[in-house]
Amino acid sequence: MTKPQDVFDSSDSVRTARPLRHAQTVEFAGPIKLELGGKLPSVTVAYETYGRLSEHRDNAILVCHALSGDSHVARHGAADDPGWWDTVVGPGKAIDTDKYFIVCPNMLGGCRGTTGPNSINPATGKPHGADFPNVTTTDIVDMQRRLADHLGIGQWLAVAGGSMGGHQSLTWATRYPARVRGAIPLATSPRLTSQALAFDVVGRNAIFRDPHYHGGQYYDKASAPHVGLALARMLGHITYLSPQAMQEKFAATKLRPRDVATEFEKKFSVGSYLAYQGDKFVERFDANSYITLSMAMDLFDLGATPGELADRLAKSQCRWLIISFTSDWLFPAEHAREIADALIALGRPVSYCNVRSDCGHDAFLLEDELPIYGGMISGFLANLRGESPTAHVPAELDGLDRYRPQSIFSTRRLDHDRIVELVPPQASVLDIGCGGGPVLSRLRQTGHTRLMGLELDEQALLACVRRGLDVVQVDVNKGLRIFADGQFDVVVLSLTLQSIRNVERVIADMLRVGRKAIVSFPNFGYHKLRATLANEGRVPEPFNWMGFRWYNTPAIRFLTIADFEEFCRERNFTVHQRVALNTEEGREVAGDANLNADMAIFVLSL
Repeated sequence: MTKPQDVFDSSDSVRTARPLRHAQTVEFAGPIKLELGGKLPSVTVAYETYGRLSEHRDNAILVCHALSGDSHVARHGAADDPGWWDTVVGPGKAIDTDKYFIVCPNMLGGCRGTTGPNSINPATGKPHGADFPNVTTTDIVDMQRRLADHLGIGQWLAVAGGSMGGHQSLTWATRYPARVRGAIPLATSPRLTSQALAFDVVGRNAIFRDPHYHGGQYYDKASAPHVGLALARMLGHITYLSPQAMQEKFAATKLRPRDVATEFEKKFSVGSYLAYQGDKFVERFDANSYITLSMAMDLFDLGATPGELADRLAKSQCRWLIISFTSDWLFPAEHAREIADALIALGRPVSYCNVRSDCGHDAFLLEDELPIYGGMISGFLANLRGESPTAHVPAELDGLDRYRPQSIFSTRRLDHDRIVELVPPQASVLDIGCGGGPVLSRLRQTGHTRLMGLELDEQALLACVRRGLDVVQVDVNKGLRIFADGQFDVVVLSLTLQSIRNVERVIADMLRVGRKAIVSFPNFGYHKLRATLANEGRVPEPFNWMGFRWYNTPAIRFLTIADFEEFCRERNFTVHQRVALNTEEGREVAGDANLNADMAIFVLSL
């Protein structure tokens, strides 16, 4: 018979109740006051470290775990037990223990070494139990700050965490802004949705109503509230998976449940899976800690409105990498996007990607989308550390920047040369449809510092992050509402116009957000394209060198230089400069551009 852990593979599969052999502890004397008015006589923090702290103490990364995690983020060697984030943390991995000094503490209120409800209350000589005071994410982060002081770490290179760990990352960046160079919140939000709260409320009530709960003072009793805690965990697992993941796991074997030893219903395969996960969880977790930490997560609130969120985030001084996942309905992508939007409005350096995934909330713990989110984490950290950006861009993303058309007949980027020349010195630039960031990279090399890209393609976003650029995943057809009037000196739309659905809206938004706009596009009035249609009776395919044909080209607009000039006249746009290029021959075109140029660049303003 297949072992249950093989059949029921999940993000929780590697976790056990075995002692954490590499955990260290430090005790902080009290009394320690908590945010909601409670006090603790002292606090012990359990933590694990990986790698070496550099001589200048500038390579330290704090990894914050989610509700059911602990300090054991990764293996310490081949003989060690697996960690909960071995996919990301380890030698040569996204958070590379050969480069960085990683610290992962167990949260205040936990049950794996840090002071929590199962810790002894010195006033009574018994576990705190239900008398353990309410804690908040602020209290958790304050204890992590004490740990950082103890370790002699004045500033984290980065604070990273997913789910509730993301809440801690957000709190670090806003509560101790000078002590964080980079924040990496994954699969998280400024506050929980009412639906997410509802699941936690039901989970806590399952524990409270368990007859073995004994008002939270069950540690000296023969039985603990294992049924209630298992039910809470079963509810949690439902929220961690997406509908697609549930369907893939269980639809084909709906009436063929796995044979597991459990008292819970197992008529259906999904039921036996949940029963197994619930029973396994009670082996390593404490019911009172589940209540304490789930309440801390539910109380977290960085702002209910864009204004409140911006006010809180305005305190931050760090660079940001925000990652969400498309199928995560527990921490929906639009909530992560709210954080990114607020940071954009504040002019903070931020990158954001909503990674395509069918794995649900658990995606940040799994290997499925690791090449994207792990690659972004790796590149982001490398650039925080000051490594050369070009060293972290894969060859297929460098040079030709295959995610955006180059020129019609040549791979030489003559248009890039001219766009860079057209941008005034020191100007701030927003590049729409920036691809892998070649224009922004060139501008940075010429001394421009306030640069941002907008892009949809995940691989292009990854290339930008690895290049050390700030880039946000945006569908520009929906407008640029997140940007303020005049927020940038120049807005660039390079070889993207032909794929824009709402041209009028996008150009108008560009001229609202930027003082000037630079627009480049392929000229379909070029004589070779005319000849293709006139002489061969074939639709011109200027992008077929990229593998596109008429039926799959991203181009939905087929405009000429004359068409665009008329468009500008009708709207009273000021054309400051028009550059006509023959990219096949590598030169500018002086006469009859509409016939002899295959590409044009316009500089516009209102």
